[in-house]
Amino acid sequence: MKAWIILVLSLAPPGAFGQTGTTEVGGYVKDLFSRTESSSAPTAWDNLIHARLNTAWYPWNQFSGVLQLRGRVYYGNSVENTPGFADNLKSDAGFGPLGSTLWAGKQTVAYLEADRLYLNWTPGKWQFTAGRQRIAWGTNLVWNPMDVFNPLSVLDFDYEERPATDAVRLQYYTGVVSKIELVVKPGSAASPPITASQLTFNEWDYDFHILGGDRDGRWFAGAGWAGDILGGGFRGEVLASKVPDAAIVLGSHRVMVSGAVSGDYTFPNSFYIHTEVLYNSEGVVKNASLTRPLAQILGLLSPARWSIYQEFSCDVSPLVRASVFTLVNPVDGSFVAVPSVTWSAATNIDMMFLALAFSGAPLTEFGGEGTAVFGRIKFSF
Repeated sequence: MKAWIILVLSLAPPGAFGQTGTTEVGGYVKDLFSRTESSSAPTAWDNLIHARLNTAWYPWNQFSGVLQLRGRVYYGNSVENTPGFADNLKSDAGFGPLGSTLWAGKQTVAYLEADRLYLNWTPGKWQFTAGRQRIAWGTNLVWNPMDVFNPLSVLDFDYEERPATDAVRLQYYTGVVSKIELVVKPGSAASPPITASQLTFNEWDYDFHILGGDRDGRWFAGAGWAGDILGGGFRGEVLASKVPDAAIVLGSHRVMVSGAVSGDYTFPNSFYIHTEVLYNSEGVVKNASLTRPLAQILGLLSPARWSIYQEFSCDVSPLVRASVFTLVNPVDGSFVAVPSVTWSAATNIDMMFLALAFSGAPLTEFGGEGTAVFGRIKFSF
């Protein structure tokens, strides 16, 4: 960790740390209550206090530094019933965890980490960023096969910022909406190295992305687009890559392809509809729950061959929004339904109620997962 911080600091322009400038501070505190139950485990009652402090420093108009701290305090049955719960909170973005367990008791655990720590330099058309940063490649709103650094899970709803990556990123803007970028992630034993480049440009009122690179000794190449049809969003992306040798031994092909297409539309009365379809050439058509380890080796967004996302939402009032989305495996018939309601209760205070309802036969993708109910209050500053 010390070596990484020294590397980040050494990349600052000469004299930058002698400048005086402004500092921005913000963040939030959230309290998340949950009740989960399934056929394979007893009912669990848990509480999570999730706090975040975001700081940014601007010593001059071309240079900035960012430090964002994330603190979590868990209390409840999951801590008590999960061996090594505190160890599972550690995340390796490339150069090891930048965090520490504050305490670990029988039913409570507290963990504090720096999940953003980087320097940003923007001389002219260039942008140079080094450190623990969020690199989000992709055009879709749910599944991003193009995101070779940190693909998202739509079910991880309480971590809006998403995981970061320890990397050096160079971007050159050739126009207002076009650029060339290169990212080098050194990696570690727990987080594979990645070298990737991406070209972004606009044509026919569509944004296009073309990328390629190497991930842990395996090539990959992909493309994506984002635009609209008759006022509705239309996006898509595809990625082809060499399959890891370990997966080839287990019966996978030598090359795999993942692709996703997305469409969404907002009506004048605020009613919103969003549909997305995901395809994995190495996904399975049966016993999806048994192939999760293989899917992890392959880096798949789902162990299934096909997946469908469907969302409907609308404003009940100016301060209340209701939504429901489903993730469906159309081959084995399993699904998870996620209804939610958000309420802007007061200035800087938001409340949310959300449920996860899983359904499916044994060994299907979502079968046997049970249900979970969440309530959350958030104060932002």
